[in-house]
Amino acid sequence: MAAIRASQLGLKTCVVEKDEVGGICLNWGCIPSKALLRNAEIVSFLKRPEEWGIAFDGLRLDFGKAVDRSRQVVDRMVRGVHTLLRKNRVEHVKGTAIIRQAGQVEVLDTGQRLTASSIVVATGARPRALPGLEADGALVITSREALERKALPSSALIVGGGATGMEFAYLYNAYGVQVTVVELLPHLLPLEDEEISQQIERAFSRQGISFHTGSKVVGLARGQGAARATVETPSGVKELQTDLVLVSVGVQGNVDGLGLEGLGVAVEKGYIPVDDRMQTNVPGIYAIGDVTGKLLLAHVASAQGVLAAEAIAGRETRPLDYRLMPRAVYCQPQVASFGLTEREAIEKGHKVKVGRFPFLANGKAQALGEAQGLVKIVADEAYGEILGAHMVGPEVTEILAEVSMARLLEGTVTEAGWLVHSHPTLSEAVKEAALAALGEAIHI
Repeated sequence: MAAIRASQLGLKTCVVEKDEVGGICLNWGCIPSKALLRNAEIVSFLKRPEEWGIAFDGLRLDFGKAVDRSRQVVDRMVRGVHTLLRKNRVEHVKGTAIIRQAGQVEVLDTGQRLTASSIVVATGARPRALPGLEADGALVITSREALERKALPSSALIVGGGATGMEFAYLYNAYGVQVTVVELLPHLLPLEDEEISQQIERAFSRQGISFHTGSKVVGLARGQGAARATVETPSGVKELQTDLVLVSVGVQGNVDGLGLEGLGVAVEKGYIPVDDRMQTNVPGIYAIGDVTGKLLLAHVASAQGVLAAEAIAGRETRPLDYRLMPRAVYCQPQVASFGLTEREAIEKGHKVKVGRFPFLANGKAQALGEAQGLVKIVADEAYGEILGAHMVGPEVTEILAEVSMARLLEGTVTEAGWLVHSHPTLSEAVKEAALAALGEAIHI
């Protein structure tokens, strides 16, 4: 994204990448996982055929084919990125780079030296390891291995109840794997509004997914093709047998071996601090994406990339507001949010009013057979300013943008409530939640 935008702005641009273009999101993150989750959705529908008036015998599920399809999706997208780079006249060098000095990058594989007035570090991050739970690629794995593993275990222990852990929990469960999630904090999806986390916990319980919150794995005994995990829970120590352990407890920045130390580029807690224009403490060296540790989401990295390119080109830029960045989790039901949770708004001194609307009362959700969840809007009591939106339910990752746009344009719940929506649509729940904040909801 940064390279293409830089080229659009008239800068001669080169990308050095040791793997495939597109980064982790495209190759080993967002895109392949969403392709697999689409398979899981279809499988979930097929497991309740009587609801749709369908009858069949001999259902067979081939997870290997699902993985193959996900890789095909990735391959198409990677080819598309190559095409975009060529069309925008961005030079692409395959190899491992190190910054030898200000304005100079060496490609270690070939010894090629590249000079530039500005250098952007976009090396991303890698899964964080836990002592005693180090990945071996077979019994203990990270999401990277999970995305190419075609054999399903009969049981899986997922360590970490954040977005990645929840998506794999849903995926594995849909394919019949006995899933248990262990989360250190009091709720699954602990960064979400507490009410949303509670909703997803109820949904997962109904799906047959086990979880332990406020818990941690304190020991792992590895055997031949199986493991025994010792888990400290609020109700005591539990021993869990499992065929696979997926560790999903966050990431750490890829800051090693880049030559940053010799240049005096600051690194704090494994990430590269940047200013509002994405520049590091060393003039001419910028950093974007997960390696900055700001907010580890692909769309945030893209926004940072565009901002950095425009800063380098001398354009006027506007700082990113990370609090208002949208967040999405693609398990079923989906979770989407931005802004302050209800608790955060109160802690920051806001007098709030909250509007809620359940998908149970939404005609489109009922027609889809996916009526779990709700839309929750947190607004300032005095003027109705939208402080945050929090959703759990069908396709909420697609309808969040409406509220985000309202917030960007300094809209209020009054204006969000005025907007006429097509009927029946899932997005009507946004209108009704906004009206509910005013005490004026029609359909509940």
